[in-house]
Amino acid sequence: MSSSPRFDRSHTDELIAFLSASPTPYHAVASAAERLEKAGFRQVDEAAQWDGTSGGKYVLRGGSIIAWYVPKGAEPHTPFRIAGAHTDSPNLRVKPLPDSGAFGWRQVAVEIYGGPLLNSWLDRDLGLAGRLSLRDGSTRLVNVGRPLLRIPQLAIHMDRSIYEKGLQLDKQKHMQPIWGLGDAHEGDLISFLEEENGITAGDVTGWDLMVHSIEPPAYLGRDEELLAGPRMDNLASVHAATAALTAAAASDGLNHIPVLAAFDHEENGSQSDTGADGPLLGSVLERSVFARGGTYEDKARAFAGTVCLSSDTGHAIHPNYAERHDPTHHPRANGGPILKVNVNNRYATDGSGRAVFVDACERAGVPYQHFVSNNAMPCGTTIGPITAARHGIKTVDIGIAILSMHSARELCGSDDPHLLASALAAFLES
Repeated sequence: MSSSPRFDRSHTDELIAFLSASPTPYHAVASAAERLEKAGFRQVDEAAQWDGTSGGKYVLRGGSIIAWYVPKGAEPHTPFRIAGAHTDSPNLRVKPLPDSGAFGWRQVAVEIYGGPLLNSWLDRDLGLAGRLSLRDGSTRLVNVGRPLLRIPQLAIHMDRSIYEKGLQLDKQKHMQPIWGLGDAHEGDLISFLEEENGITAGDVTGWDLMVHSIEPPAYLGRDEELLAGPRMDNLASVHAATAALTAAAASDGLNHIPVLAAFDHEENGSQSDTGADGPLLGSVLERSVFARGGTYEDKARAFAGTVCLSSDTGHAIHPNYAERHDPTHHPRANGGPILKVNVNNRYATDGSGRAVFVDACERAGVPYQHFVSNNAMPCGTTIGPITAARHGIKTVDIGIAILSMHSARELCGSDDPHLLASALAAFLES
């Protein structure tokens, strides 16, 4: 048995801290912004007039962040290199009337967001986090990171059919968490959050709240070759892209503008003002061109030379379900980032895009793998095809290989986050 892990833990340790600080998309972009600020980036207001000065800048909108670094001497038509990702994960989200219960149990009414593995949320200590909208028009990020809620599974004695039929969960009836005893009263949950966060009673007029597992990320295995944790789909990519952008901003001789684009709402279709199918990215890139004195022609030239690596998690081969995978493509944990291909455009990768990815990996000195779905299985999708179609930008789908995707707690190789960040940095710096 080795006395210490074989991999460089520094990046993965940082990822653990990032995951722990980011129970919601709103917290994730705040965590990314904090790291960018330390690297010299500054926030710009969408409602203000932008200038064309060089340096690092970022825009926050809800659970999304767009950040970019303009090198000295950049022309208005200078192309962009974009590391794309998404900030949201499948989970349970609080309804507008959250206070419910029955038979002396106080419960919180939740709605299913995205496509979570519902069973992974059972019998788990859960916290509550999100943002509160206040009467004065401001918002407040909140996080109750202690055991607050729990969704208890029915005892086996009351449903022995599980042995034959498997666990059958009704999204409405079986997924409402318990948080106390007694009768439910309207306003209880929000009053609790006001008191917990030092907010004047009655000041909260709106909320975007979601349930999260409070179990911290952890190294796993004999030699700690694995990392278990929540929301790695897709905060592992957000963290890697943030690290890559700060590295690119510190490099010399850039002939393009490196960009981080991390969107909310990928898990339910990306159709929102903060989703990849909205106008946010295009608006920021256009304004960057125009702020540097550019014209529509300059913007068209810049976009024509732009490339995006859309980074999202993919499926590592599962040792217990190998037949569900393609028989010749077997992505493995700690095998390096994966190139995701689907000829029906569920991923945006084509042959020329593969060349961009391979070049980045080779210059970074990291191994890479390929992922395609089993022909008999429907393929998932990402922000990649949306970005390519909406903006006319060459886009390549990549990521790291994980197990338990969409679980409350996912699993990846401990090397892979660092390898992904190294490949993204090489791409943004090239």
